[in-house]
Amino acid sequence: MFYEQEVKVLFRHCDPAGIIFYPRYFEMVNDLVEAFFEDVLGWAFEELLKTGGVPTAEIRLRFTAPSRHGDRLRMRLEVMRLGRASMRLGFTAHSQTGEMRIEGESTLVHVDGKGRPAPWPVTIRDRINAEMDRTP
Repeated sequence: MFYEQEVKVLFRHCDPAGIIFYPRYFEMVNDLVEAFFEDVLGWAFEELLKTGGVPTAEIRLRFTAPSRHGDRLRMRLEVMRLGRASMRLGFTAHSQTGEMRIEGESTLVHVDGKGRPAPWPVTIRDRINAEMDRTP
């Protein structure tokens, strides 16, 4: 299952050298996850956070080439594995010419209102599984 979004590299993303300051990529990845939850799963973070959350338990990004102010990046999220209360995601970002800029993975954990791991709601699990079944 894939979800993609185009992101323009803005001045606010860049360091004085005019390239993305690496922590901004983590923000971009989180923005992609939040959009995925709303656009694909129909579960906006503002609703999700009323009863729990999906904190990131682990994240790793590899920076393969610099991105500069004005570049347009194709950010891609892939659901790699769905566990009882966790989800493993893969990420890539490519430039408009197809050059890879980042690649990485993260693990999200669905938690209840007390911050303890909780099984994914059946409706969300069913949506993710249905989307994963459609992806070749």
